[in-house]
Amino acid sequence: MTLPRRRFLALSAAAATLPVTARFAMAQTYPTRPVKILVATAAGGSTDIAARLIAQWLTEKLGQSFVVENRPGGANNIGTEAALRSPPDGYTLLMANSVNTINSTFYEKLPFNFSTDIVAIGGVMRSLVVMQVHPSVPTNTVPEFIAYAKANPGKVNMGSGGMGATGHVAGELFQMMAGVKLTHVPYRGEAPALVDLLGGQVQVVFTTLTSSIEYLKAGKLRPLAVSTTVRSPSLPDVPIMADTVPGYEAASWSGLVGPKGIPADIVEKLNKEMNAGLADPVIQKRFVDIGAATFTGSAAAFGKFLADDTEKWAKVIKFSGMKPN
Repeated sequence: MTLPRRRFLALSAAAATLPVTARFAMAQTYPTRPVKILVATAAGGSTDIAARLIAQWLTEKLGQSFVVENRPGGANNIGTEAALRSPPDGYTLLMANSVNTINSTFYEKLPFNFSTDIVAIGGVMRSLVVMQVHPSVPTNTVPEFIAYAKANPGKVNMGSGGMGATGHVAGELFQMMAGVKLTHVPYRGEAPALVDLLGGQVQVVFTTLTSSIEYLKAGKLRPLAVSTTVRSPSLPDVPIMADTVPGYEAASWSGLVGPKGIPADIVEKLNKEMNAGLADPVIQKRFVDIGAATFTGSAAAFGKFLADDTEKWAKVIKFSGMKPN
């Protein structure tokens, strides 16, 4: 039996609205079950801390458990792939970090595209990078260090947390913009790089303030500059790098993303609640205690930040010619 044309069109229109209505209802009630936040690094690091702080807040405010699960390995890529291969329903998210935007160019082939396979939800934390030297290095300022490095080309060793790590690309950015050449010595993480800096095996290291703040406060290392555009409350006497190298800026960050396709209403709901949590003085103090700061804003603004960060590090990686081990 053939349906009249008007009846057919009416039924078709009603059917077309069902997915939208269903998605809206899902966003209104979300979450109805526990939500998993994957962290592609080991427990105890700054990204893990950021994930656990925001997970606790979301658990308390949204009435369902937000559970942090660590999936380290493959320079962040194992946990990232697991998150981006999950159903885009808002129940598996990723606490991404600065290594993700670096890896977009650093690795020629990945089983995912971080730029196009994600939906940005919101920033959580930013930690500045500190340029610090062993006390034996005869420099107290960045201009003095640049002069020293130029007078000793290839003889100044720069430690880092590994090829493509945030501190490594921050150091390469410094070399590119300051016109100096340092000898890169990669380690398996920032902690062993700092140990060898303390021992004088390397002369300079760029690390997150979170990793080195205790050594700096104890006077065991000499900070020359911070990477942000303003001075850090944790190191108020240390100048910013841009005072000597105009335009220099680098930071380690963490923020929440999910697989592409998560309904916009769920993204908005998560972003709104996250920003409320990051405005809480207790959470802000927790970040300050580890040498970091909260990173707030809309989902769209965070998405633009991710695109800009990817483009920035792509230029540095291409300039330096760095390759994975």
